[in-house]
Amino acid sequence: MGKTLVAYFSAGGNTADAAKIIADTLSADIYEITPKEKYTREDLNWRSKTSRTTVEMSDKSFRPAIESAEIDLTDVDTVFLGFPIWWYVAPTIVNTFLEANDFSGKRIVLFATSGGSGFGKTVQGLANSVSKDTVIEEGRVFNAGFSPEDIAAFAKNAAE
Repeated sequence: MGKTLVAYFSAGGNTADAAKIIADTLSADIYEITPKEKYTREDLNWRSKTSRTTVEMSDKSFRPAIESAEIDLTDVDTVFLGFPIWWYVAPTIVNTFLEANDFSGKRIVLFATSGGSGFGKTVQGLANSVSKDTVIEEGRVFNAGFSPEDIAAFAKNAAE
């Protein structure tokens, strides 16, 4: 049996908290997808048509640069991939991460944080960034008020 990796992008800390609980629950390695240019409060203002996130999410081909793109996935079978939901999908920085690595034959279980949105078309938006033999599964969206116990239970069930 191969290893499990928890990879995540977090803009406000909620996804990081969930990722740490999943990694601890599964005794998995953890990897933070870190943008080269950190997102500021102004960047995250989804109500502004000129904010960085609005501009990025308006162009699905946009790929924000990340600090360290490539990771060793040799012994990894399952990747729990977490992010906040932006405009009903994963932020395009997640595509940057997926396209920088070879996930052939891997299982990717998605988890996300959101104020109230679901996954929307997230799987479709990420599928073109990996090879055809990569399995991407909708895991769970943790909306406001999620508990550590909810996250741990999700991790255990999804790891089976």
